[in-house]
Formats: sequence, C-alpha cells, structure tokens
Amino acid sequence: MAAALRRLPALGVSASRGVSVSVSASAAPAARALLQPEGSRGPGPEPEPAMELEKSLYSDHELRVFEDEERIRRRQANNYDSDEEEDAGQDIVTSQDLEDLWEQKLRQFKPAARVQEADKRNDRSTLNRRLDEKLLLLVKEKVGDEEIWLLPQSYWTPGETMRQTAERTLSTLAGNELQAVFMGNAPTGVYKYKYPRAIRTSSNVGTKVFFFKALLINGDLQTRKKEDHMWVTKSELKDYLKPNYLKQVNRFIFDSSTTYV
Repeated sequence: MAAALRRLPALGVSASRGVSVSVSASAAPAARALLQPEGSRGPGPEPEPAMELEKSLYSDHELRVFEDEERIRRRQANNYDSDEEEDAGQDIVTSQDLEDLWEQKLRQFKPAARVQEADKRNDRSTLNRRLDEKLLLLVKEKVGDEEIWLLPQSYWTPGETMRQTAERTLSTLAGNELQAVFMGNAPTGVYKYKYPRAIRTSSNVGTKVFFFKALLINGDLQTRKKEDHMWVTKSELKDYLKPNYLKQVNRFIFDSSTTYV
C-alpha cells in the first residue's frame, strides 16, 4: 500500500499577518431603507427591520455598519437623549475605525519571498522550497539488493482496510511529525510489478501496490536522514522514479499547474 502525500502551494506569509475584508457597498441602500425614520417610507405595509436583518445574508461587519448608521441617525435627532444609549460613556469602535485599521495592516503587509534558500541550494529534502507548486514525498527503500525511490509504502496486514494500511504507513514513517488528511477510502491508482529475480519464489513472484492520496496539513520529516527522503514537484519525479513506476504515478498525480477548487 502506498500513500501519495502532497503539500499544496503555499501562500506568501510574513511576520505580520493581516486579513483584508471586503464590504459590499451595493447592499447598503437596501439596508438603509429598513432603518429610515418613521414617515419617510413610501406607501404600503411597514416592514419589520429587525426580522429582515436577522434573516438576511449580510455579514457581521455589514450589520455593524448599519448599526453605526442608526446610532448616528439617533444622535442627530432633535429628541436625542444620551442617557438612553446602552454604551453611554464608553469608547466606541465603529465599523469605519475597523476598516481604517485593516487598511493600515494591509499597507504594512509584505509577502514572503517565493525563492527560498533551499531553492538556491537545490535542497529537495525540505518543504521550504518551490512554494508556488505542489510537492510530493518520496522515500528511499531497499528492494532486494537495490535502493530505489518510491512513494511511502508498506505491506497490508489482515484485518486492515486498505486506507488503514496507508494511514499506518505514513504514521510508521513519520510518527507524529506529519499531520495529513487522506482523500477518500478508495485507492487512486494501482501498480503491479515483479520482484527482482534474487528474491522471487515459486509462490511469490510479484505484488500489487495500491496508491492513496493524502494532503499535508502540518509538519515535516525531522527525524529521517536528509538523503532518505525528498519533497519533489511532479516534473522532478522523473529524476527519481523508475520509468514503469513513474508511468503509473503520473496517471493520478495531476500537473502542478492544476488549480483545485
């Protein structure tokens, strides 16, 4: 059983992380109509503002904008009494204050460099490389007298499902260093091959390898020797995998330029 572990393209990250929130201005007129003073509406039955806002699809920030507008309208009224305000005497952070703060953080944000030190050294043993592409984990295994590169794999144990075997394979390889999510219970590919002649028997000539996909969530391989594992792009697989094995892997590993939705 083999596990094809992928790291998705990384986003640019800097020491200061910011979030940009987009507020729809086109939605505001409809909401303002709900908050107009009594008597300023056209003919027809009066709507129920609270109920309509409660059942709306407005974001929390949009609702906060409407609340600020309503507060300003009350304060501009001739019969305004500040004692009736629940937040009287408190410092109020308005939606506009938040937008100004977010805008300031956005201007200070600096994306991380795409080209890392590992790229310059062509160090393929680390995840901190080729941040704009998907990476796949390869490990060096001894088959017979030969050491070859493969996707992580292990033998199936009776009583296990194939997915459980794939999960155990990854856990045995990395312990708790890697957090990954497996994509479904069915294998995404299969490869059949014969053992080297030196280890073949009359009852055991070869085997089948079933591949499972997994997405890396967190972690990296820290305890394995650098020369025993590689994080490579699809275009780099040909530098490590044997032709027949590579042909099968390419059937279920999509090109790194593919965008997943």
